[in-house]
Amino acid sequence: MLNRRTLLAQTAGFAIAGLCAGKASAKVLPGIEKASMRGSINATELGVQPGALDDQSKAFTKLLNDASERDAPVFLPQGSYVVSNLRLPARLRLSGVPGATRIVYGGNGHLMMAEQAEHIELSGLVFDGSNRWLADYAQGLLDLRRVGHLVIDNCQVTGSGKNGLALEHVSGRVERSDISGAADAGIYSVEAGGLEISGNTVSDCANGGILVHRWQQAEDGTTVSGNRVERIRARNGGTGQNGNGINAFRAGNVVISGNIVSDCAFSAIRANSSSNLQVIGNTCSRSGETALYSEFSFEGAIIGNNIIDGAANGISIVNFNEGGRMGV
Repeated sequence: MLNRRTLLAQTAGFAIAGLCAGKASAKVLPGIEKASMRGSINATELGVQPGALDDQSKAFTKLLNDASERDAPVFLPQGSYVVSNLRLPARLRLSGVPGATRIVYGGNGHLMMAEQAEHIELSGLVFDGSNRWLADYAQGLLDLRRVGHLVIDNCQVTGSGKNGLALEHVSGRVERSDISGAADAGIYSVEAGGLEISGNTVSDCANGGILVHRWQQAEDGTTVSGNRVERIRARNGGTGQNGNGINAFRAGNVVISGNIVSDCAFSAIRANSSSNLQVIGNTCSRSGETALYSEFSFEGAIIGNNIIDGAANGISIVNFNEGGRMGV
């Protein structure tokens, strides 16, 4: 017989059962939260500890090599890790807590280098050079050469004694990252193969913002879009090789679009001997010299729909000592 008293009793029972089930499910939530990291290696399980005062380079090297052999991603919990002279393996996916996982250079030669790597992915990490000395062989705080596919996403690179990112013969993308306080350029790319540099902030660098260079004139195919570049000095002087927000040199088929560039000692955007160049829809403020420059031997340069506010000169397409044609 169902009456008011038995109905209330059954309802109370269901409520208690539901509460117990809720507590039971709460116990498994951490596993659910970690589901997205399933299959990844937690660095602390292999002896790499955040906040340790000692240099952890040896343990870090073992961790990276083990991850490469297993082709597994590595997760670094928040905290600081002091390391030096890391050689990145052929395949690496290293991630952390954005703004909270700090890899700090110990000052003994270089921070991270890669050579002939297949796939390197760095995300959610802070790389702090602490303005320390870098060895002569190192081109930047992150020195990555001949990388088949590179992804640098949502990272911070600060306090480099040379370039922030030094990339040579690299394909892939550098995006949504903050590069600041480099003693040379923020991002230096040479001999790229279709690199995408987008959505980054590059600031307070001593000689350059974003550099896209080649050793000989050839197709490069890099796109530099949607970046914010500001406060770029020309510490090493010169007549235009330093002090530019974005600089293309001998690099063909480069597109520079939708960037906001301000307070550069020389040009906001400067191209030298770069053919099939497009400089479209950029905002350039307070340039110390000519705001937009395309010069020397090139075939094809389109400069259009840009805003220039404050510069010694506006736009120049000049210095045709060797060729130089089809400038619009």
